[in-house]
Amino acid sequence: MTGISPACRDALGRWLDAQRALAGASGNTIEAYRGDVVGFLAFMTAHRGGPQGLGALERITTGDMRGWMAATRAGGVGSRSLARKLSAVKSFYRWLAEREGFEPTAVLSARAPKFQRKLPRPLARDAARAVIDRVELQSVTPWVAARDVAVITLLWGCGLRISEALGLTGADAPLPDSLRITGKGGKQRMVPVLPAARDAVDRYVALCPHPLTREGPLFRGVRGGALNPRLISGVMAQARMQLGLPATATPHALRHSFATHLLDAGGDLRAIQSLLGHASLSTTQVYTAVDNARLIEVYNRAHPRANGG
Repeated sequence: MTGISPACRDALGRWLDAQRALAGASGNTIEAYRGDVVGFLAFMTAHRGGPQGLGALERITTGDMRGWMAATRAGGVGSRSLARKLSAVKSFYRWLAEREGFEPTAVLSARAPKFQRKLPRPLARDAARAVIDRVELQSVTPWVAARDVAVITLLWGCGLRISEALGLTGADAPLPDSLRITGKGGKQRMVPVLPAARDAVDRYVALCPHPLTREGPLFRGVRGGALNPRLISGVMAQARMQLGLPATATPHALRHSFATHLLDAGGDLRAIQSLLGHASLSTTQVYTAVDNARLIEVYNRAHPRANGG
């Protein structure tokens, strides 16, 4: 943080500590916040011709904000990443203004660039089943094959993030009717367990050669340590290529598939939000856009007028 005043460094450190303690932000999130705000403060230092103390930060103008955003874009940062950086800066400024007693309007009124939100690419039911069947063929070691199938089945059958599936411990086996999952930000939710997921985990546990302690990870690597998520991504990539599926068929796509298939079956959007652990309903509503996009695609393919008939 060369060039940034000691007062700003101290304020940033205290804000990050608050994010870690009160908001439950993960280590990766904290480091992303740090980089975003440090980049902003470094720009203001150069832009205003010297280290900026807290008093100078209070006097940042709308023009200064436009200058930072323009310079950030000119450095090759896309709209989505700039929106994330601006969100971190605003959060820091909101916290700082409350403690220092100044008006942060110039920063908080800066508008994030618009960007096209990428829609998730779920797999069709048949494709998801084919992936699970194909994953089992990727290892000649029975317990490893059973392990990979169990993880993939949890992603699709319970809508877990891969970090959540690999965060299960020996105490979670055999799987209960409902799992208490700790997701992003330390938020907990209850997720029902399908019989297929329970059976897949039971088969893995029966074959696993490593002792599964209550406190230790449920899913193990070949040497007995915690399973690396990259291994699951690699197995999924192999299965995907063998089945001719697109590159979007990733472990996370199985979570999207879980949500989309529930929606197709008439699931309530708020219930799906709860199952996925989304903080905002708007995040879950992306799946209605996916559903609508698929309906329009089917309509265009089938309707006589859409085909010029």
